[in-house]
Amino acid sequence: MYKVIDEKRVMKNLLNSVRLIGNVGGNPEVREFEGGKKLAKLNLATNEKVTLGTGTVVENTQWHRLVAWGGVATLMERMVKKGCKLMIEGRLQHRSYLGADGSKREKSEVVVKNILLIEAKGKTVLFTETESEEQNPVLD
Repeated sequence: MYKVIDEKRVMKNLLNSVRLIGNVGGNPEVREFEGGKKLAKLNLATNEKVTLGTGTVVENTQWHRLVAWGGVATLMERMVKKGCKLMIEGRLQHRSYLGADGSKREKSEVVVKNILLIEAKGKTVLFTETESEEQNPVLD
């Protein structure tokens, strides 16, 4: 027997959805704005083993720039350190800006909505952001 699913609801949940598990490359960079709003940025490394045509297995590491606002930023500031293992869920954001030399630059980032600290002081902690990150532009 087959179960009928609500295709629109499923697709809405998957639209621009990013999930990553990896290791933090450095301590989060945190900025606090007027009113106490926080922004945290960090790099996350994901690794996978790839077998080449020759049979050689190599490890492929990809680095991802993460940004988080509000409660998730506060959690990152308090609990996330270089080397921590994280699972994150968020959305991909592409943006362009002018560099210090006046040239146009582009950047891709993952705006973090949910975070699971897999190794945080011996505990596993799930944190879900309830604030709307849509109102928070990402700053350099």
